[in-house]
Order: sequence, then structure tokens, then C-alpha cells
Amino acid sequence: MTQKYKELSKEQLVEIIERLKDQKKYGIVWEEEKIREIFESDSDNAISILKQISSKEIRKDEQLPWNIMIEGDNYHSLSVLNYTHESKIDLIYIDPPYNTGAKNWKYNNDYVDESDTYRHSKWLSMMSKRLRLAKNLLTENGVLICAIDENEVTRLGLLLEEIFSSKEIHLITIVHNPRGIQGKNFSYTNEFAYFVLPKNKKIIQNRKIDAENIDWRNLRDNGGESLRQDAKNCFYPIIVEDEKIIGFGDVCETEFHPKKQSIKDDNKYYIYPIDRNKVERKWRYARQSVESILKLLRVKKNKDNYEIEIGKDFGTYPTVWQNAKYDSNEYGKKIIGTLVPNSSFDYPKSVYNVYDCLHSVVGSNKNAVVLDFFAGSGTTAHAVLMLNKSDGGRRQFILCTNNENEIAETVCYPRIKSVIFGNLSYPEITGIKANLKYYKTSFVKKTLNKDLLKIRVTQECTEMLCMNEKIYDEIKKTDDFRIFKNNNRFMGIYYSLDYAKLDFLKIELSKLIGEKILYCFTLDPLGLDKNDFEDWINVELKDVPQKILDIYEIINEY
Repeated sequence: MTQKYKELSKEQLVEIIERLKDQKKYGIVWEEEKIREIFESDSDNAISILKQISSKEIRKDEQLPWNIMIEGDNYHSLSVLNYTHESKIDLIYIDPPYNTGAKNWKYNNDYVDESDTYRHSKWLSMMSKRLRLAKNLLTENGVLICAIDENEVTRLGLLLEEIFSSKEIHLITIVHNPRGIQGKNFSYTNEFAYFVLPKNKKIIQNRKIDAENIDWRNLRDNGGESLRQDAKNCFYPIIVEDEKIIGFGDVCETEFHPKKQSIKDDNKYYIYPIDRNKVERKWRYARQSVESILKLLRVKKNKDNYEIEIGKDFGTYPTVWQNAKYDSNEYGKKIIGTLVPNSSFDYPKSVYNVYDCLHSVVGSNKNAVVLDFFAGSGTTAHAVLMLNKSDGGRRQFILCTNNENEIAETVCYPRIKSVIFGNLSYPEITGIKANLKYYKTSFVKKTLNKDLLKIRVTQECTEMLCMNEKIYDEIKKTDDFRIFKNNNRFMGIYYSLDYAKLDFLKIELSKLIGEKILYCFTLDPLGLDKNDFEDWINVELKDVPQKILDIYEIINEY
């Protein structure tokens, strides 16, 4: 026993043993008590809410959904989203501080350098609290992607295993700096991305292969079991005109034997699966299924005939990603410098790097909701809008960022604005119609009087209710209630404990045709007495603010 323990009393030793018994036997452990964040005291004493900054709203197309940007500590933003977007996020993509020790990340308003003995504990604590909140937001098939470099990749892996223990976790390598960054022993050209997926499900989409990289092969089969008699339904003509496939003929009768591989009839050519030795073979696809792969076929003209080739423009994503467009300098820093002149942002991602990460998950989900709570320069928002431009999608982004070094106001927001309104230097990736709501986090201070707290939260939660229902346009406002609309959906909010004016709200809602929702204030933690609303026809009833308070009570336990 060391001198340290010899000096302790029996009671003190028992206390230490009890604490050791409660510690994890395997996994990642860090000093939590000594690194409490400033925001935690804010959360102890107040309820997070949102305040809309109307001057920064962008309304470009009434038919498109609203994208959201929230300025403030991302812990508070995630707290709000736990009410408005619980189980509603399809994909979370984050690029958190890499904790390089180069004084490029602050913790409690102080830069963390490599001499800080609690450097890794601070980073893990910061990430753990936010990831636990973010986990609640994912849909059943939702995915988390977290970019990281060599400084914290191993510790992040353990943290993800702990928080997302029921998920599949894959580590992808992405070459983002082909010139390399010189380390003590190696030149680093790559970083990493963790993909956290539902188990035993096909979630990752097929990747798109550029035309110049497609591997073409003859549609005519060869090798074993490639003869005509091996599959009768695979012998038929493919009809070509002007070097394009215009149709497919019927399966040939057994006694019919074409004289040539390519037979001309007027301007059309009928191509059969006959090889250069005049052996009748078969196509790789039967007649009943070949039309489904028409877009994968091409016509190749030889000296005296035509060949039909197949080439897949898609494939499985590898675990190492290499592409010139992933270069963070060429397609990150230079793009930001052009879209937001005179701005400064260290180490931005290539927009094509992020684009491919997002595409791998939500490429086929045109209505996906994508969250980035380390928004930085807004690359995720840019990539989401590029995805929408490529396929006419209606994907929505939600960005959360603080305004350290005015990053939100001078880089992130101006970049989104430039992408929406267009930039002549990058016409192919800007000028993309979209709408944006801009919010800042704010607080309702907790009081000893719980009823007073409920009143104040109700008075301040309007933006959260609008976001929760995706109903934003105000059409009626009085001292006691407000009404909002979105196409044929309507939301009424009644703020007063005095129900005397409810009849006036009821009359206003009855004039509207469509889906109607009523949020009504009540002090009762059990909710409203629905018997009081029996004659409210076709109105969905919801109470405030108890659910909001319940959610904050739960998340504060994290």
C-alpha cells in the first residue's frame, strides 16, 4: 500500500473502493468532474429556446421546404432539437474540432494546446454530451457520419461504440490532401470518417461512377454455359438505329439461325449474340429483363458490324476514397474564398467530399433531413443543395454553429446566401433555389415558482412549435393567440391560462379548410382536459409547455 493510502481512514478507503466498483471495467474513461463546461451551468439555471432573426430569412421559392440555421452553442441547439426533431433526422454529418493541440479549438473560452493534461478528457466530454443528445434525433434508419483525423480517431471509435452500442460502425479513409501534411514520421494525406449505421440493413447506396471510369464489357456472354441452347430466352435481336438502341425483338424460334451478327433492314440493324467465329451464344440478360438495364447499354461500331456493351455507372463504396475533387484546398478553401471574399476559415472540407458522404446515405431519399451541429463554414448545407440540384430533391438541412470569431455571421451565413443567389465563378454549384430560417439560441431562466416557469416558457416557445410542425407563416395575431399556416395546414397557439378568449380562436380556426392543430397552455402536468374541447371539430389538440419541460429534464441527466 502506498503512503497515500496509508494516511487515509477506514471510511475513506471504503469510499474509494465503492467508487472503483462503480467504474466501467472496459471502455473509455475520462476525468469528468474537473472539466465541467460553462454551458452546463447555463442549462442548470435556464431553459433553451429559439429567437428568429427575421432580417436573415431567405425566401426564394414558396414550394420548397425551409432550411434552418441556429446560431449558438450547439449543446443548446441540440437541446431545442430534442423537442422539435426527435426521431426526425435521416442523416447527421459532423466535422468536429480535431483536437490537434495547435490552439485551434476552445474549451470554456480557452484554447486547448498539446500541453494541456486534460486535453483528451475535455474533447471526449464535449463530444459525449453532444452525441448523446444527437442520438435521440435519428430516425429508425438514421445514420451518423463523423469526420476525424489521426489525433482522436481511436478515442472517438471507443466513444461511438459506447454510445451507439446497437449500431454498425465503419471507418472510412478519405484522401483529402494529396500534397500531404508533414508529421514527425509520416506525411499525412488522409483523414477518416466514421459511419454509424443500423445493424444488418442495406443503408449505404451505390456510388456513381464517372463515365470515363466505367468498365465496359460485351453484353454477349462467353465462357461456360454461354451458348444459345443454354438459355433460350437469351437469344433475340437488339434493334439499333443511328448507333442507338431503339428496341428489342422477340425471342427467336429454335429453327431460326441468323446469317450474320448484324443484319441491316432499311436504317435499322438487328444485332444478335453471335461471336466473331459465327458461334451462336446468348445475351447476359433474358428478353423479359433486358429492358430494365437499357440505360446501362451502349452501341459500339466496329468495322463491319455493331457490338452491344454493358457498363454499370454505379458500384459499392470502397473503404478508401480517392478523388481529385476531395482536395480540401482546391474544392474547400478556394471555393469559400470566392463565395465569401475576405473571409477566413481554417481547414474547410471539399464540398465534393461532403457531397459524396451525404449521397452515400440519402442519395435516393429526396426528402431527407440532414443535420450538422458543427456547421463551421456551411459545407454541409452547400452539399445538400447540390444534391437537390442534381435530382430535383427537397432535402432539408439544419445547421448549428456558434459565432466564435464571427464564423456564423461572416462565413457560414454569407456562403449559404451566395450558394442560393448564385456566383458567376461557380455557376454549376451555386444559384440553387432554397429557403432559410435563421435563429439564435436564447434562454428562459428557471424560477422557484414552477407555474411561473411554465407561463414564461409558453410565452417564448412559439418558434419551437413552428419548427416542430413545419408551419411558419403567421396569418393572425392577438394578445391571447396566434395562427400560422403552411399550405393547407394550420396551427393555433393559445397562450393564456384564462380560456375566455378561446371561443374567438375557435371561430378563426373554423374559417380555415385543411389540417388544424391547436397548442393550448395549461398548468396541469397531465395535460388538457379534452372534455373541454369536445366541440372543436377536426382540430388536433396538443398542450404546452409540459412536454418541453419533460424533455429538458431528461436531457439534463446526460
